[in-house]
Amino acid sequence: MYKLAFYVPVDAAESVKEAVFETGAGRLGHYEACCFQTRGTGQFRPLAGAEPHIGRVDALTHVEELKIELVCADDAIHAAVAALRLAHPYEEPAFDVWQLADI
Repeated sequence: MYKLAFYVPVDAAESVKEAVFETGAGRLGHYEACCFQTRGTGQFRPLAGAEPHIGRVDALTHVEELKIELVCADDAIHAAVAALRLAHPYEEPAFDVWQLADI
């Protein structure tokens, strides 16, 4: 089992979550589409060569985002990350993947 966490602009959160859930991620027992989300502010400065969805090159940008956290079975994690990358509006989405202990 893995835990996947990613950051996404508020207005894109539902479509990105749905893409990730379609891979089987977010299932816990007899439940699906399970996640926890926290609102916050992300920041980044696109460098030369970037094609930012939001902001502009060399300018510090602040964006209202959600951090989405969910669990994912071993056999679905690669598909979940691929779906996240494909559905996410950012050129380089920020995400973390942790392998969870089975206790």
